[in-house]
Amino acid sequence: MGTTVLRTTLLLALAGIVSACVTINIYFPAAAAEKAADKIIEEVWQLKKPQGQGQPPQKGAPDSAPPAQPQK
Repeated sequence: MGTTVLRTTLLLALAGIVSACVTINIYFPAAAAEKAADKIIEEVWQLKKPQGQGQPPQKGAPDSAPPAQPQK
């Protein structure tokens, strides 16, 4: 009777070890992963910068009006 319990225990342990060796691979599209990473990095950099300082001007919006040309 002792050997039957031992064999059953070893068989269950072996089954548990084999079932634990299953790997699930998840593949992400490279372009989508890169875009998400760029977005996260941009958000982190925005959080580190103080508000109103060190931010580049918005494209298409000049910092100030160009100097007026003298009229002739």
